[in-house]
Amino acid sequence: MGNDFADWIGRRREGRDLVTPRLMAEFRATFAPHLAPVPDGDAWPAFHWCLAPETPAAAALGPDGHAAKGGFLPPVPLPRRMWAGGEVETLSALREGDAVTRIETLQDVAFKEGRSGRLCFVTVSHEVIGPRGVAIRERQDIVYREAAGAQTGSETVPERANPSEYEAVWQLLATPTLLFRYSAITFNGHRFHYDQPYATKVEGYADLVVHGPIQATLLMNLATATLGRVPVRFRHRGVSPMTANQTFSVCGRTNSQGWEGVTLDASGRICMRATASV
Repeated sequence: MGNDFADWIGRRREGRDLVTPRLMAEFRATFAPHLAPVPDGDAWPAFHWCLAPETPAAAALGPDGHAAKGGFLPPVPLPRRMWAGGEVETLSALREGDAVTRIETLQDVAFKEGRSGRLCFVTVSHEVIGPRGVAIRERQDIVYREAAGAQTGSETVPERANPSEYEAVWQLLATPTLLFRYSAITFNGHRFHYDQPYATKVEGYADLVVHGPIQATLLMNLATATLGRVPVRFRHRGVSPMTANQTFSVCGRTNSQGWEGVTLDASGRICMRATASV
């Protein structure tokens, strides 16, 4: 299938928000103690994913709980959506009390054939602008896949690693409460994060699915704690779905380019890779 959505390229969406004490407290309560130290009043790395989320009416939702396709995002004829990865460029810190504008632009829609069937990659750019100018530039990669088969997430031999290979390791239990809290502070309605029958019977996963941004948030904070400052560039890529109700590891180590990290599920399967540079 070719790219049938050229007319969608360049679409923009703009939202506004405030960095409120309540939102910062909710973020801290969701992730602490697995957060990097930051100056008083500064928001933590990856906090911007909580700002200016899309807020569709209940009647405007698709069957997966996201806003129905055909609004800002194109009506891709594939049902399953995942956060595939992206790149975050941090130019300055967001601070409590900041008024923020978030500008999203649809950059590309590309169809590919993967080992598990048809895929569609949608690329969206973001600018997060605060009172001191542009604070964050980001590229977000979204992937759409075909309907679930019997072996969702197991089409290839998984990459594995051991936490002992890394300098710094955080371990967390992927509880439904963690997933619910993050969905709440990001207004994420995707059902496979909180609706277990939907996640297992409709989308074909073994359990609830841990958000890609949860993993990326933890990796970016671990990179910041290790490097001693927020990375100027942070790249992350989903490798394999991570499911809930297991202890997972967030691992990182420095290298000649800066920093590299992974998230590992309880079996050692790599679920996300990340790199960071200052």
